[in-house]
Amino acid sequence: MAGTIRVLVAKPGLDGHDRGAKVVARALRDAGFEVVYTGLHQTPQMIAKAAVQEDVDAVGLSIMSGAHNTLFPAVLDALRAEGASDVVVFGGGIVPKDDVARLTDAGVGAVFTPGTRLEEIVAWVRAHVRPRELA
Repeated sequence: MAGTIRVLVAKPGLDGHDRGAKVVARALRDAGFEVVYTGLHQTPQMIAKAAVQEDVDAVGLSIMSGAHNTLFPAVLDALRAEGASDVVVFGGGIVPKDDVARLTDAGVGAVFTPGTRLEEIVAWVRAHVRPRELA
């Protein structure tokens, strides 16, 4: 459907905790977005390729393992390598407050930590993500 925001929700790395990612994916879907969930144990390159194949407007990353400072920037790099630097990246999980600014400086649009209301995530996506123009 034209004009519908498409979001890829992904679990990079070896983190096996996907309940939060599934809850966010469902909230985004219930809010009217098209959502693709990649499943567990995705590499940054797999996430970027899926983002391109699915023509998504945004990628939402969920990391509970503490590898956010490595994996979030790696996904941004992989998206650039795939020619998809216009895809908005946001994320959530166990991210210390001191690391949030580092991630946003690296290009992550927003970082949502435990306790964030689903309505806040939905509102952020509505305010910051627009359907991309496809060639």
